[in-house]
Amino acid sequence: MTIFAEKMGMNLAFNKILKEEIPHILPMVQELMGQQFSNEILTQRFFEMFDQNYECFKITHDEQTVGVFGLWFMTRHYAGRSCEPDHIFIKEEYRSKGVGKSLFEFIYKYATEKGCETSELNSYVQNYRSHKFYLNEGYEIKGYHFLKKL
Repeated sequence: MTIFAEKMGMNLAFNKILKEEIPHILPMVQELMGQQFSNEILTQRFFEMFDQNYECFKITHDEQTVGVFGLWFMTRHYAGRSCEPDHIFIKEEYRSKGVGKSLFEFIYKYATEKGCETSELNSYVQNYRSHKFYLNEGYEIKGYHFLKKL
């Protein structure tokens, strides 16, 4: 599936990827996560995610991959049917050029077409630049995300 968007003279495409294409997006996910896990572990996790109401997309400009993101779909008792953007990564040279704005316009439209009422997301605590972006997009801070290793 390819969905096109044109923003500020930049032609973007949002392409849903298949499991077989996961190795192509791993370098961007690794950069986002600071190389915390091996490619083998990430590949295994992505394969599992694909079976759990998860979809993965690459962002292309002039046939070059410039970013990646995932979408989780679920129903929450407090929010109804919801879409959660995940692991959003846009290459540095494409930031602050309208790519993020176009991306979220795509996400809202796509999620609405899939019956979603809300969108929620997590952001790393020190990723201040994304916090400002999300607040400008109308997201509200509702709480903290806690994680415990078992």
